[in-house]
Amino acid sequence: MKLLADENLDNTIVRGLLRRDPSIDILRVQDVGLSGVDDPPVLAWAADNNRILLTHDVATITRYAYERVATNLPMPGVIEIRTDIAIGKAIDDICLILDCSTAEDLDGQIYYIPL
Repeated sequence: MKLLADENLDNTIVRGLLRRDPSIDILRVQDVGLSGVDDPPVLAWAADNNRILLTHDVATITRYAYERVATNLPMPGVIEIRTDIAIGKAIDDICLILDCSTAEDLDGQIYYIPL
């Protein structure tokens, strides 16, 4: 599975995921020129590139993700991580989702961490 780390995602999580499994295919929004871009274009980019979005943004991403699903636009999935969760727990839960799922399982879904 391919991942996209939202601009607001704690980079410690990104580094921890890559330390746990260097083969994880993860890009940051900043790496693809989407810094400061609103949520709908970020979700559209993720969909166009078949990347599951990792985010801390529970306030708005959920609404836009469900709008994409409701209008039959592709939405490869979102994993929302609470900001008050321990970094190690967040990494464990993300890895569990990645290990136990396929990209098709996450298609159109929003997962919340902690599980």
